[in-house]
Amino acid sequence: MARAIVFTEYGGPGVLHLAEIPEPEPGPGQVRIRVRAAGVQPADTRLRSGAWKSFMPVVFPARLGFEAAGVVDAIGPDVTAFAPGDEVLGPVAGGYAEVLAADVALLARKPAELSWAKAGALSASGQTASTALDDLAVGRGETLLIHAAAGGVGQFAIQLAAARGAQVIGTASEENHEFVRSLGAVPVAYGPGLADRVRALAPEGVDAALDGAGGEALDVSVELVADRGRIGTIADQAGAKRLEVRWINTKRSAERLNHLAELCRLGQLDVAVWKEFPLAEAAAAHQESEGRHLRGKIVLTVE
Repeated sequence: MARAIVFTEYGGPGVLHLAEIPEPEPGPGQVRIRVRAAGVQPADTRLRSGAWKSFMPVVFPARLGFEAAGVVDAIGPDVTAFAPGDEVLGPVAGGYAEVLAADVALLARKPAELSWAKAGALSASGQTASTALDDLAVGRGETLLIHAAAGGVGQFAIQLAAARGAQVIGTASEENHEFVRSLGAVPVAYGPGLADRVRALAPEGVDAALDGAGGEALDVSVELVADRGRIGTIADQAGAKRLEVRWINTKRSAERLNHLAELCRLGQLDVAVWKEFPLAEAAAAHQESEGRHLRGKIVLTVE
């Protein structure tokens, strides 16, 4: 048996608790991973709270987690790409656990240069950011506006867009402005007058916008970007439908993840970890995630 975080009803962070689960056996095309770190995302908190139950309902008892890193300890039939002892990272189902089974087709090897915490926080948010820049066709010489720029996806989107040669403007709370600037973006404060502040920073206009906040941020994006096909959100599906802009669905692949991992190995992409919590303190991690504007990702760790 192994331990995992589960919840049996929608609600606040307190609905999360540890439970014993059978250790999974890897099936065809799978490996079993002893988890060392798992990223915490806004998607996790929205699933837990029931905010997404209208379009992404869960079956109770439910587990959380979309990304993890750990050590392979068993392989399924016909698996040749990985062997026991390999250190891996990737998008997974139920990452808040001591052990899990994962499809090898979506995994990448963990670079030695990447800590466990950073490896656990890369897969989902990094691939979402990469997908968004592809979908929005962000290119050299263009101006990209990123809302929630200091967050998990925002931190990667800034770095990847800057590497493409784009100018990046990032909305963030004032306490996070220096962090946003360090990633390669020009920070701008939220709140009334946002559109005018962005126009002052980009007098020639904004070519594309990526929203990680929802609500007013999408309305401001529509005001600033002429082509609604170049506005995307990862936070507000209802707003995307209302304003006829893109809802970004992450396109995950081993190729995309390996590219991100290689950038990390080369020191060309960093993973900011805001705080680490032991697996048993998942409820506290969710409370932290929902309680303030973060710089980067929260990570659950497993000893």
